[in-house]
Amino acid sequence: MSFFDDGDETDPQPSSTAARPGAAAERPPADAAERPRPRRPASGTLPLDQRSVMMRRRVVAGIGVVLLIVIILLINGCLNSEKEQALKNYNRDVGQIVHESDENVTRPLFTALTGAGSKSSLNVEVQVDQLRIQAQTLASRARGLSAPSEMAGAQSNLLLTQDLRAEAITKIAALLPTALGGQGKQAMTLIAGDMEIFLASDVIYSQRVAPLIQQTLTSNGVHGVSTASSHSLPNLGWLEPSTVESRISGHSSSTPSAPVVSGNHGSALKEVSVGTNKLEPEPTLNHVTGGSNPTFTAGVENSGEFEEHNVKVDVTVTAAGKQYKASHVIEKTEPGKTVSVDIPVIGVPLGVAAKVEVFVEGVPGENDLENNKGVFLAVFEH
Repeated sequence: MSFFDDGDETDPQPSSTAARPGAAAERPPADAAERPRPRRPASGTLPLDQRSVMMRRRVVAGIGVVLLIVIILLINGCLNSEKEQALKNYNRDVGQIVHESDENVTRPLFTALTGAGSKSSLNVEVQVDQLRIQAQTLASRARGLSAPSEMAGAQSNLLLTQDLRAEAITKIAALLPTALGGQGKQAMTLIAGDMEIFLASDVIYSQRVAPLIQQTLTSNGVHGVSTASSHSLPNLGWLEPSTVESRISGHSSSTPSAPVVSGNHGSALKEVSVGTNKLEPEPTLNHVTGGSNPTFTAGVENSGEFEEHNVKVDVTVTAAGKQYKASHVIEKTEPGKTVSVDIPVIGVPLGVAAKVEVFVEGVPGENDLENNKGVFLAVFEH
């Protein structure tokens, strides 16, 4: 026993089941071995929560881009709409100015000049001077228009048009005292020259102002909008000194006419209208729209066999106890043909019954004046 005891003490053998140093530290606990290890993302792939954040950011950015585009389109649409409205407003304002120029200045001017020799010279001169002031006021209004940049060409020509008309009336007003006085012939010639200024203004408006406005409207997508026309000179007869003298003085300045050729001479009043309203003879009561400055259009036929000259047509409106008169001289009529003439009458009262008398004065050699006259009843309204 002592032998084995000594052997055990001096030479011990390691047991196969004995624990090796450090073995307990290397072996994981049983519960740790059973837990799954966290999975590492593959190389180049974001974690799920980061991908969600990125996706949300992209969606928000896309919505922002869409909103920005919508806002830009809305702003652009508003700007285009404002631009189109500005062009339309300019076209409307031009129309108002030239309409007032035609209706309130030039038509009353030629009405005042026609037959001025048989009227009070002072009254005619005062009336024409007032028209001069109105013409200058309209020229100032034209300069004050808010013209879009696209309408610069039309605007400059409009200013020239209105300035020319104001200039023509100013010159005529200065010549009238002489024309209606002792040295009428020379003044009449100068007035005929000044009428060319009216013609120039009409050409500029019809060939430059109106076309440029229409061209600008069309190029900016504005369609179906018309531009007002304008005519300051009633007819080309006012360019002839002899015709001007005849119309203003009421008689021809030419040498005495040859004896009247025997035969059928005469004129006939075929119809009278105001705008689109054809007047029916009394006892019909005609309701006429267009305001207190109606323009009567008379159809005058040469019912004779010969050419006639300086056929005078008179219009008299009797309303509210007063008479309002105007006349027009037709230079020439041909046998069997009808001429239409416009005769504006100024200041007719509105809303009251009026009597309208239109008379074609007899030509030399005319004996029967029965069909030269028309009588109408009317109420003039806005």
